[in-house]
Parts: sequence; C-alpha cells; structure tokens
Amino acid sequence: MHAYYSDHYVLPLPAGHRFPMAKYRMLRDRLAAELPALRLVEAPAASDGELALAHEPVWVNAVLDGTLSAAQQREIGFPWSEAMVERSRRSVGATIAAARRALEEGVAANLAGGTHHASADKGSGYCVFNDIAVAARLMQAEWHRARRTLLRVAVIDLDVHQGNGTAAIFRDDPTVFTLSLHGEKNFPFRKEASDLDVELPDGCRDAAYLAALDGALATLWARHRDAPPGLVFYLAGADPHEGDRLGRLRLSAAGLAERDRRVFAACAERGIPVVMTMGGGYGVNIDDTVAVQLASYREALAGWSAWRARAAVTAGGTAATGLR
Repeated sequence: MHAYYSDHYVLPLPAGHRFPMAKYRMLRDRLAAELPALRLVEAPAASDGELALAHEPVWVNAVLDGTLSAAQQREIGFPWSEAMVERSRRSVGATIAAARRALEEGVAANLAGGTHHASADKGSGYCVFNDIAVAARLMQAEWHRARRTLLRVAVIDLDVHQGNGTAAIFRDDPTVFTLSLHGEKNFPFRKEASDLDVELPDGCRDAAYLAALDGALATLWARHRDAPPGLVFYLAGADPHEGDRLGRLRLSAAGLAERDRRVFAACAERGIPVVMTMGGGYGVNIDDTVAVQLASYREALAGWSAWRARAAVTAGGTAATGLR
C-alpha cells in the first residue's frame, strides 16, 4: 500500500508555537518500523494549475509569492516562509498521488493532508491549500478524459473540527458529497453547510460517536442509491481522542480504531476506493496522537489487502477501477 509523506519540509515556527510539527516524522518512523507492507513514497509537489482547480489564482499567487498580509498569516496560523510554500504544495501533491493510486489499488494514503479549513480564496486553521478539494477536482478531470464519464466523489470528514473550507468549495457542486462529523462547539465557530453535518456534544464517547457515524454513513449511501460515489476521501483525524488538547470529545483509541474499521468496511462492501488523509491531532502527549494515526494505517492496510485479494480473483489480478 502506498503512503506519501512530506515531513522533511519543516516549517520554521517561533518558539512556543502550539502546532505539533514533529508528529509527521514520528508517524513515518513508526510506520517504517511496524508496518513493512506499507510503501512510503516522497510526495510530489502540486503544480500552480492543479492548485487553481480549487483555489482562486489571486490566493495561489499570494501564497507562492510571499505577499500574504499579516492578517492572512494569522488566520492560517503559520508565518509565511519558503518552507511553508513547499510543504503546502507537497501536502496537496501527496493527496493527488494517493488518489491516483487508490483508483488503481483500492486504498492509498497521505501521512499529512486533510487541510479542510482552506477555502477557495483563503487559508485558515493551519491549512493553506485544500488538498482534498484539489485532488477531487483533478481526479474528476482525469477520469472524464480517460473514460468520458462522471466520477462522483464523497468526502467523509471525521476530524473533530468541521470541514468548513471543503464544504464551501463544493457548496454548489452536486458531484461531490461532503459529510462532516464534528464537535458542535469546536472550531470553526462560524461553520459552513456541508451536504451532511452531524454535530456532537462536548464529552461525546465511543458508543454515541459510533452510533452517529453509522447513521451518517447510512444517509450517505441512501442519497447515492442510484449513483454511488466512485471515490471516497476519508479524513481520519486523531483529534476526537480523549487525550487531545483541542478536541473536546472523549473517544478512546479503541473507539477510533473501530471508527476507521467501519469506514473502510463500508467502502469495501460497495467497491469504492478510499484515499485516507490524517487531518488534526494535538495530543497532550503527542505519542498518543501518533499511536491513533498508526492504528488508522493498520485499518487502511487491512482494507488495501482485501482489495488486492479480490483483484487476484477477478480480472486476472488487475483492479477494474484504475485509470490506466
């Protein structure tokens, strides 16, 4: 299973900054040591044209040229730097590469990504460009060019924070269904309307969360009974964990692993490829965040293995969904 990384591009953050930049390299190190069936690949950089599929050119140019205002940088949460630009490009490029691979092999992942607070014309909440929006639009274009048919996309956003940027970008696009399961009282405090929003109270625990997830997934499939999505972007945020500084929910590590298992199982049952991105994770103990993410990769790898086994039985071992 392919997983794309960009952690060697490190933002020069000021002392005391609350963003846990080290978690990305920590995750890659643990994946390399504990999941040898994973193929870790350096992420390519998204091009200017690819970024413009989901973002206004004036925003793309301001980021690339370093002309962001002080207010824009505060809203992102990062000071501008060349490393920020390169890492943001690579984070989007990782999701693009993972999406192409998922359409061929069933499951692939980005060790970062899930930058769902970035809108068409601005960044926010540690998100510069919206990797899922760019990748979704590009996959639809490539699919149509190759097959002359529409690729419907679903976004299953299970970060603890609402995917407001993704919802805004796809607000009037019936070909992309946005589902967000998030904390009602958490950031962003002014939310956008997803196609399906499920708001959870502070302190929500495993049983209530999983029941809400089951209901949301049932609604997603019901609304696509006649035209199912051909690709799912799954944002597997670690921040609903009970040890997260910013999450306000109380899910256990086992509950989050069950969450991942249900998403991959539901997609596999319907033969829908999945791209996993990691989203947020701000544990009081960063090792807890990395452990939750590692468990998400175990579930993703199990999903990928199931796809490979099925492909070996049908179509002579070639995945029928691929673009090639």
